[in-house]
Amino acid sequence: MKIAYFDCFSGAGGDMITAAFIDAGMDAEFLRRQLGLLGIEGLEIKISQTDRCGLRATKFEPVFPTQHHHRGLRDILEIINNSKIAAEAKQTAAAIFDRLADAEATVHGKSKDSVHFHEVGAVDSIVDIVSAAIGYHYFRDKGVEKFYCSTVAVGSGMTKSEHGLIPVPGPATAELIKNIPVSAGPAQRELLTPTAAAILTTIVDGFCPLPAMNILKTGYGAGTFNPKDYPNVLRLFIGESAESESQTADMICLLETNIDDLSGEIIGSAVEKLFEAGALDCWTTPIYMKHNRPAFKLSVLCEIKDEEKILRFLFEQGLTLGIRRQIIQRRKLERDFVDAATEFGKIKIKTGSLDGKVVFCKPEFSDCNAAAQKYNVPVKTVIDAAIAAYKSRV
Repeated sequence: MKIAYFDCFSGAGGDMITAAFIDAGMDAEFLRRQLGLLGIEGLEIKISQTDRCGLRATKFEPVFPTQHHHRGLRDILEIINNSKIAAEAKQTAAAIFDRLADAEATVHGKSKDSVHFHEVGAVDSIVDIVSAAIGYHYFRDKGVEKFYCSTVAVGSGMTKSEHGLIPVPGPATAELIKNIPVSAGPAQRELLTPTAAAILTTIVDGFCPLPAMNILKTGYGAGTFNPKDYPNVLRLFIGESAESESQTADMICLLETNIDDLSGEIIGSAVEKLFEAGALDCWTTPIYMKHNRPAFKLSVLCEIKDEEKILRFLFEQGLTLGIRRQIIQRRKLERDFVDAATEFGKIKIKTGSLDGKVVFCKPEFSDCNAAAQKYNVPVKTVIDAAIAAYKSRV
């Protein structure tokens, strides 16, 4: 399977994403022709080679007559929908702007349709987003099936906006990057723009460390800022996945805390409630803490989107004063459930497949336990019967 991977060690801007697409092999003249279909009078596209801390990179610069008016979502969608660019690129560009409008509406406490884009309302942002959508579908047409992204460097400190100084990441950017892994990055300035945040969170299938892959092409997209101590570029890898297509990789959150002042009953009750709250798995490990005090380490796995809910639960239950967190990568087999017909009724079997071959099978214990109670037989008898029934059918 062909995949693409954005390496955002220096953040990203909309122009950097398009430049990386070009540097990785997108036909520059094809892009120019497509952007010409937008119907923006006076638009000129400059594509050049540049240097960033010794790295050769591509620079993408849309040039057009200065325009100062703001635009609402409807105005921008009208420009896109009235153009003659490919329908798929239109849909993706519209989805990116819709995501951006949601973030701006949340930040300013307005409805989505009443938001007037400030930093992102100019023609250059329309061109950046449409160009990224064109590049995305260009590589999709070339066989890239999945797009992944690294932890994104967002920067730190303060940056200028139309309303004055605002913290980095900016409010709209902060809204857009919820539930994805981010870091401050190598500079005390804005490294991730709202435009790029909207693009990446729309087109990327997953945020994770570099997956196992055979790299075929590397593209470097240069940012406008040119520091002397690090290369301000976005790197894009195009290659073949080295993982089995029956395996999937994703990112999940591991939360851990040490507990030395609660009873086993309270901890056991908390574990049950954690599953109800959406935890993927929970377990306790006996440990010794200071003064050789016997204690438990409580570990919880959850989806990144559920992290805040799980954290709040742990604090609200009075279980601990502090919680450690890690974002970790998980590899999974392709999973399925089938029913096995036994003398004790139907038992659900969980399977795991590798390259189309089942390499794992296990009866669901809750089904087996219920059947054992109903027929007054040992649970192991039902488990053995379910496995035998499953194997007889495959």
